[in-house]
Amino acid sequence: MADALYLPSSDPDVFTATTSTQGPWDPTLQHGGPPSALLTRAAERAESGWPFTVVRVAVEILGPIPVGEVRVSHHVARSGKSVELVETELSAGGRAAAKARVWRIRKTELDVPQIAAVPTDRPALPSERIESEHWPAGFLEAMDFRYVGTGGWSVPGPAAMWANLLVPLVDGEQITPLQRLMTLADCGNGVSSALPPGWMFINPDLTVHLARYPAGEWMCIDAATTVDPAGFGVAASTLYDLSGRVGHGAQSLFVSSP
Repeated sequence: MADALYLPSSDPDVFTATTSTQGPWDPTLQHGGPPSALLTRAAERAESGWPFTVVRVAVEILGPIPVGEVRVSHHVARSGKSVELVETELSAGGRAAAKARVWRIRKTELDVPQIAAVPTDRPALPSERIESEHWPAGFLEAMDFRYVGTGGWSVPGPAAMWANLLVPLVDGEQITPLQRLMTLADCGNGVSSALPPGWMFINPDLTVHLARYPAGEWMCIDAATTVDPAGFGVAASTLYDLSGRVGHGAQSLFVSSP
């Protein structure tokens, strides 16, 4: 396991993806979680004229993302007094590999009625880490995964899983709770795989809506996947931290049989 998912360079926009970003389909390609978190990092760091909180992250995966050097850029696409849209882009080998559109809303303090409060219920956090024989290295090794109940990588159907990223996103840098959440949110289709080994179910996108900003190190995803015979599907998830619900995620799926 590498010391971080990405290593910084003398150029603040350029990073080297380590082997801890490797996905399950090809060891030369990254899992979608680390790039999603790196795009989110750029949006969180983009300057603003007022204190903000991120409320939505929509990631578009434009093609394979290699394990190697990547460049991340950002710009504010829409600025306002209370709401702004930040667009971020990750490129590799001279081509755009992934983009994100991130809505940020001006942070304030409100006395919210109890009926509108975010629920605090959550799945229980198991005590034992999960080891996987199917994908023992790469991104999976960099996470402490713990399934709730009888779920598992090789058990088809809806499932809930807690995870704690064991390494920083960027070497030498403190990772934010939202970046932790984004690394896990892209696991919805794998956590709740409805198809047997040999099938392919790759997501070209990931959208996360926040009900509140996450906190802490442990994040949970409770996901379910459905598949249409026309060759597509959707993985829908509810996301938690140790204090309760933090939001919802969704991934569109390209599905193909062996």
